[in-house]
Parts: sequence; C-alpha cells; structure tokens
Amino acid sequence: MMLVEIALVSRPQTFNITLAGTPYHCRLQWNVPAAVWVLDIADQIGTPIISGIALVTGCDLLEQFTYAGIRGHLFVMTTVGPPDDVPGFFDLGVRGHVYFVPRAS
Repeated sequence: MMLVEIALVSRPQTFNITLAGTPYHCRLQWNVPAAVWVLDIADQIGTPIISGIALVTGCDLLEQFTYAGIRGHLFVMTTVGPPDDVPGFFDLGVRGHVYFVPRAS
C-alpha cells in the first residue's frame, strides 16, 4: 500500500490528478460559513462525481462514497499541533496534509 500526498496550498484551486490509475479533475474551495476546506471531484471532462467533501481529520473521506468508484481512501492529517485539528484557511500544505491510499486489489 502506497501513501500519496496530494500537494495543496492554502488558496482556492483547481487541479488534475491521477488516483489509482484514473484521472480526475478537482476543485478546492474555502467554505466561509463552515470554516472548512471543501473538495469537489469530477472525471477528466468535468462531470461531477462527488461534490462538497469537507476536509476534516479522523476518517476516510471517501468511505461513504464507495459507489463512486474511486479506488482508494482519502485522509486529512494535521502534522503540527493536535492531530485532530481541522486545517484552517492558512493550514493546507503547512500543518494540514491530504493523503490518498490506493485500495488493495
């Protein structure tokens, strides 16, 4: 099993990424009322697959979306400070990191 960090910075962004051999288009936004980063995942042509995943710690963010066919697990970890702190606006790539772990075959 290989842990892959998804390199992010603390600003809204869109990016393309290949996870477990499948290309995806992602959008990351800051949700002001909830004070949390939110991730949208689409296929490579932009058709939404999963929208509004809050980047919180302590769980597999893809676990409830197995039907979507993304073959892996997505975790957020805080590496500085309490491990269960949810990354704030300035924390992604600094204190808060997002990791993808491909599902075992």
